Parts: sequence; C-alpha cells; structure tokens
Amino acid sequence: MIDPRFYRLLGPKSLREMAEVVKAEVPAGFDPQLALTSCAPLDQAQVSDLAFCQGPAKGKSSIQTGAGACLVRTEHAAMLPASVAPLIVREPRAVFAAAAAALIARRDFDPTAPAVPASVKQESDVVIGRGVVIGDNAEIGQGTTIGPNSVIGPGVAIGRNCRIGANVTIYCTLIGDRVTISSGSVIGEVGFGVAPTANGPVDVPQLGRVILQDEVSIGSLCAVDRGAFGDTVLGIGCKIDNFTQVAHNCQLGLGVVIAAFGGISGSCEIGDNVMMGGRVGLGDHIQVGERVVIAAGSGVLESVPAGEAWGGYPAKPLRQWMRESVALKRLVNPKPPTSPKGGD
Repeated sequence: MIDPRFYRLLGPKSLREMAEVVKAEVPAGFDPQLALTSCAPLDQAQVSDLAFCQGPAKGKSSIQTGAGACLVRTEHAAMLPASVAPLIVREPRAVFAAAAAALIARRDFDPTAPAVPASVKQESDVVIGRGVVIGDNAEIGQGTTIGPNSVIGPGVAIGRNCRIGANVTIYCTLIGDRVTISSGSVIGEVGFGVAPTANGPVDVPQLGRVILQDEVSIGSLCAVDRGAFGDTVLGIGCKIDNFTQVAHNCQLGLGVVIAAFGGISGSCEIGDNVMMGGRVGLGDHIQVGERVVIAAGSGVLESVPAGEAWGGYPAKPLRQWMRESVALKRLVNPKPPTSPKGGD
C-alpha cells in the first residue's frame, strides 16, 4: 500500500490513458474508462490498481491478482483472471517504471519553504543543528538531536531521544525511540531495482518505506534502502556497524548485529539475535534463522537454519568449512618427507 505521507497519487488514469503511456492496446471487452489510481504487487492489488507480472509462479498455470489492469507478456495474458485487463507489453517490469511514474511521485521539498516549515511537528527539547533541512509534515519526538546539515524528508517520523548525526539523509522512514544514526548515513533512498531492456537497463521505482524500531543503532556511511512496495524493517535493538548496506525489502529481527562492510541483498529475512562478522555478504532472498553466527568475510548464497554457525565462500557449516580448508592446505602444500634417523 502506498503511504500518502511519502508519496503523492497523480491519477487517476483511465485504462485508455494508461494504455497510451505504456504503448499498449486497450483489450477488447474492458471499459476504457476504468480508473486506475495506484500501483501494487500482484498479491495486494485491488481493482483500482495497476500491477505487472513477468510470468506465473514456478509450477503454476495461472496468475492470481485482484488488480484492475496488469502489464503482461502476450503468452501470459490468458493466465490472468477474466476480470483483469491485460496490457500486453514486451518487458512488463521495465514498462512498469513509466506506468508508475504516471501514477505516483515521491513527496519532495518545497523550494520556496523555509528550512524547517511550520508543518513540522516538534515535541519539547528537540535540538536541530545548523544547516538542517526538514520536509513538510515531518515529526520529531522529545529529546531528539539532529546534527548539522542533515536532511529529513517530508512525512518522516522520528521518535523520542534519538540521535541523528551530521550529514544524514532520511526519506520515507518511520523511526522508533532511542535510535542512533551516525554521520553520513542514508536511510530510505531508492533500492537497486533494475530491469533489462533492449535499449539498456532502466530503474524500477521503489515505492515502499523503511521502519527502524526502538533502540536500533546504525553506524556511519551506511545505506538502508526503502522497500519496493512494502517495508524494509530493522527490528528492536539491531546494531549495524559502519559501511553496511541493507537493501530493499529486507526484514531484520530483534537484536541482529552486523559488523562493518556488511552487504545484505534485497528481500533477505534475518532472524532474531543473528551475529555477522565483518564483510559478510548475503545473496538476495536468503533466509537466516534465529541465533545464527556467520564468520567474517563469508559469502552466504543459500538459506541458513536456525542456531548454526557458518563461514567461508560460499558459506557452509563452520566445522565443514574448516575441515575443507585444512584438507585443501594439505593437498596444495603436502608435508615434506623426513630423512631417516641414524648414520650409514
């Protein structure tokens, strides 16, 4: 669901108008005046929404959605429910970028407004540093400090007793109490959504949010990307070290600890009390169970069961990785033979 605190709806657009935007034909039997007001993923879309589909889920012969219209390839159009208008295009995900831009825009700063407009809601004992810019309708809780030259986007809500460092940028984000974001970090900017086309890759809009729950700590020069449609969530007490990337739609549980230079790819799910050493990288859509420990420098390319310790590249159970490392060392550098004792 599009959060109106962070996004403006530009529509509605009729089915005919949207067909013109995406260079498709209005399908026969559908009302060309059908009003489309927003975008949504297939499983959340309603009759007033536009969705897109690259193809049916693995093993499925149909596409389930409640959308009013759906961008789809020719070979998949018949798989849609009879109530959904198929807008047939060659690259649905790439074309969705143009369609979404016609329906939704992120709220931005009014260039004629003061640095801290009157619509900003501030509780008592808020400290705002020199050069800070805050967007319309932002909210800042009691006792929160915002360092110099930071940018707080429209609609952003920051809880009580938070510390936002210097040169921090925050968009499309809801922040709990006692949260720390150190200098130079960027929260809630666009995630890395790219669709290939015959004319080169295009950026796919990211229309979700970031949720930082209570007592989260984020180091310097980190990036936490907003969700594509839903939320990127860091649970209560997460501790993120410097130079760490958390990509769009990631879900981190309670008390997750990630050391410096961590890289968490999109749509990963990390359970409670997971600990990751420095330079750990996770591939996209990885699930990491509760209480997992991942050794420094590991590259995790498959899901990790709860309670295990993994390491290596590609990462595997720690004992297995250590045994394999020792065996490889012996194979490459065998122990030289010793000369027999005694004389001739």
